[in-house]
Amino acid sequence: MVKKQTKLMVRLGLLGKDIAYSFSRNYFKVKFEAEQIACTYENFDLEDITMFPKLLQNNPDISGLNVTIPYKEQIIPFLDKLDKKAKKIGAVNTITINSKGQLKGYNTDCYGFKKAIKPFLKKHHKKALILGTGGASKAIAYTLKKLNITFDYVSRTPKKNVKFTYDDLTIEDINNYKIIINCSPVGTYPEVNSCPDIPYDGITNQHILYDLIYNPEQTKFLRLGKIQGAQISNGLKMLELQAEKAWKIWNSTL
Repeated sequence: MVKKQTKLMVRLGLLGKDIAYSFSRNYFKVKFEAEQIACTYENFDLEDITMFPKLLQNNPDISGLNVTIPYKEQIIPFLDKLDKKAKKIGAVNTITINSKGQLKGYNTDCYGFKKAIKPFLKKHHKKALILGTGGASKAIAYTLKKLNITFDYVSRTPKKNVKFTYDDLTIEDINNYKIIINCSPVGTYPEVNSCPDIPYDGITNQHILYDLIYNPEQTKFLRLGKIQGAQISNGLKMLELQAEKAWKIWNSTL
């Protein structure tokens, strides 16, 4: 364990774009202070993923990173190794950097989501709609498979392996999928009056609406679901769980 007796501060951080709002930096700052852990955690805000090698070159003392939008998939070519789960998912949100400078990618989003959604699941929750097709959606899809829940994607434009565009969705479609998960950034602060364009009239008290967004605490997507009687949850619990899992991975390598 990395404890306060350690003289050298271990440097960790978050890789992303426009991440001043980030949950992770404050979460780990509070954790490290409360538990007297000799680590720092900072944001590394990159305009483009091609700047990543320069970041490492300028900061050779970084020992681990989290990865967020929009780089969960784009980071993979820059890594030396992938954990089995991350390889299957095709997205990375945690990186370890060993003493030789080798980078290994992991995905802890799948762990966080599974633990966070399980308490809501009932027997009739057999089918899910995933709104969005980015890196976060890949971990959600992987987890749904593990939970034996079938799913389909919704995207703004037609794509391979995407069943619906937002224009296609009907009230009947919404009624057929009793779990709806927003993996898109639509509705994130400050765009709090935005929400995914789906037929909310198809939502019932048999539905779960899960939003990976945590700021605001209750997005318009969740508010509209709640009005229809659905169970709702934001992404905060998932974030906390995936963060602790990431810490466990770093701690085993530091």
